[in-house]
Amino acid sequence: MKMKAELEELSGPVRVQLAKRLRAAIQMGDLSENADYISAKEEQGFIEGRIQELTKLLGNVVIIEETDHAKDKVDIGSKITIQEAGEPDEETYFLVGPQEADPANGRISYSSPIGEALVGHKAGETVTAITPGGPIKFKIIEIQ
Repeated sequence: MKMKAELEELSGPVRVQLAKRLRAAIQMGDLSENADYISAKEEQGFIEGRIQELTKLLGNVVIIEETDHAKDKVDIGSKITIQEAGEPDEETYFLVGPQEADPANGRISYSSPIGEALVGHKAGETVTAITPGGPIKFKIIEIQ
């Protein structure tokens, strides 16, 4: 889990390094005109905010095992091969939650227009996704 690793990194080494920077900046004296102190405080605010965000997200996480969903219908965790109408090439995507979505790497959110169109459908069916660029038809080739 990338988020868990990020949380551990921010909570540990990053916090320690930032604390050292703050101590060094404080020892320089006048804090009102100390750019390093101001920068470190801003970074500290960002890091603490990200730690809180990750803690909240990970506290509500639900692990979806492959065996938790049927392979006959598209669901979260499915690996789907689709073909856009009129296009010769097939595309394969993993259907994931919004926080994990990374379309450039084949991970689309179940709440995206294409994800919403695919959920609940079977291999062989044609679905239409209503996207900002207009409707797109896809044929579901395979569900894994």
